Amino acid sequence: MGIPQDMTNWFYITLVRWIFLRRFACNQSTLGKGRQLRNGSGVIVGYIFYLYFPGVCKSYSVCLRTEMMKLAKAIQQILYYILTVISWIVTPVASAIFSWIYDGSSKVVPPVEDDVLLQSAVTLARKIRSRELRAVDVMEKYISRVTEMHDHLNTVVARRFSEAREEAQALDEELDRKAADEKFSEKNKPLLGVPLSVKEAFCVTGMPNSGGLVSRGIFRAESDCPVVGRLREAGAIPYCMTNVSELCMWYESANRLYGRSNNPYHTGRIVGGSSGGEGCNIASGGAVVGIGSDIGGSIRMPAFFNGIFGHKPSRGLVPNDGQFPIATGKDRDLMSTGPMCRYMDDILPMLKVMAGSNKQANLGRQVDVSQLCVYNIVDDGGSLLVSKVDTQLKQAQAKVVHFLETSLGAKVKTISIPKFKFAVDIWAAKMTTSGGTTFCEYMGYEGPAINPHLEFLKWCIGRSKHTLPAIALGCVEKLDHLLEGVNRKALESFEKLETEMNELLDENSVIIYPSHPKVAPYHNQPLMYPFNWAYTGLFNTLGLPVTQVPLGLSKEGLPLGVQIVAGMNQDAVSIAVAQELEDGQIAGWVNPGTDSF
Repeated sequence: MGIPQDMTNWFYITLVRWIFLRRFACNQSTLGKGRQLRNGSGVIVGYIFYLYFPGVCKSYSVCLRTEMMKLAKAIQQILYYILTVISWIVTPVASAIFSWIYDGSSKVVPPVEDDVLLQSAVTLARKIRSRELRAVDVMEKYISRVTEMHDHLNTVVARRFSEAREEAQALDEELDRKAADEKFSEKNKPLLGVPLSVKEAFCVTGMPNSGGLVSRGIFRAESDCPVVGRLREAGAIPYCMTNVSELCMWYESANRLYGRSNNPYHTGRIVGGSSGGEGCNIASGGAVVGIGSDIGGSIRMPAFFNGIFGHKPSRGLVPNDGQFPIATGKDRDLMSTGPMCRYMDDILPMLKVMAGSNKQANLGRQVDVSQLCVYNIVDDGGSLLVSKVDTQLKQAQAKVVHFLETSLGAKVKTISIPKFKFAVDIWAAKMTTSGGTTFCEYMGYEGPAINPHLEFLKWCIGRSKHTLPAIALGCVEKLDHLLEGVNRKALESFEKLETEMNELLDENSVIIYPSHPKVAPYHNQPLMYPFNWAYTGLFNTLGLPVTQVPLGLSKEGLPLGVQIVAGMNQDAVSIAVAQELEDGQIAGWVNPGTDSF
């Protein structure tokens, strides 16, 4: 019986293990050429030799290195059994504590019952265009739902209700006069009159754009960011801004400025991050479509935890300008802006508008899913830093694969890619070596970079304006200078992985891969699993398009889901697969308080 990786992921263990692992696991002078030691206890042994006997390590014979490896393995085995026994006690106790704290006082939000709120954005636009519905009435219904949900969820952090009503009313008056005008056609205004929810990190004229940072709380945007401008031009009407994690760099949306957002399926659970408020607002019926950004999974994790659709576009397809914080170095290559939607019918129309005139991806391509090769990958291969995939998530993924193979006729191959287990190292190396503004500088905003160690002491006595995850990330950032050699090796591994993926994924293939190893955790519980975002972050490093697909609810009533990964600029392929899954009733949003699509 192995060590439950729930335990090995606890924050105080994995932080130390990550430092040692990334600094010394690939040190060839200690471990012998081509060998890697990936267990934390063995790394410590290697570190002792490296630290106190560097000259000896360099001249060790093969025999002596072998003996050292045997010693390391013996220590590993002892610690293995010790940790296994401890985990049998600690893991269920920790789970019981979180359950005791949150389950008794948590609830599922009331279901969406108004028929207008249960229609897709393209359907609403068509009915507004034909005058079957009035834009102002649609807007009023969404405003009412947001207001109703606020005390339950704390997901909408800024409102432009009055302006949105006026804009909807003006549209109705113009449509009443000349509804047949070509400028209101589906081609020119595909989102005519559709209420638009926006992640607070994006600029919307006159609205806050703080990224959850207290010191930027009074800032107001002077203009729309490019993506919001394009969606407005397509007929959408922004009406609210949604919550984020502090500086958009954690997978629970909570900050000192706006507070914490709650999951609509269990208010004691997280909504994900950093686009967590957006995912929650859409899932709860407060919106039908919205905008998210993704540098490590910030569209896909919230879409997964809240049971909606989301799409991370191919690198460079959609502009990222007009966000705070914005990547300023090579980390820009990891960042994507994309749509988040309750219904799959809206993903492609939204993406086309957001991409504008950029034709690098043929979004108009007609894809025959039956002719695709589907690569099924059930997990990352066993990273020590990441939890094992939940059984219910594996079962949901198996159902997807079965449908694609038996109902649609796609060719399915179950494979593994060993380098996936190094996702944390690869993503961290990409971010660390990117240059540009540091996280501590962002935390300092217009002043000097913060001292994260001092900030932690302030947090301990309740005097910090920053969240613990942000402070912890700042502390880890200060250790980057220790990791230069390992970063170099991780980047070398990445180059090999990128070549492998480019050879694997052509215009007629996709990968089915878990979105996350666990269903939505309780609030604060991500601190115990700080690297579980690796399942999404991997594809940011590769720049590949990924569609997040909801797959119903778990036995606990929490959303399940899966990622569909396509080749570079093959966004239409992953989107087509997701559309078939929704059409086949394998995938889809579940109305809170109900148990089916």
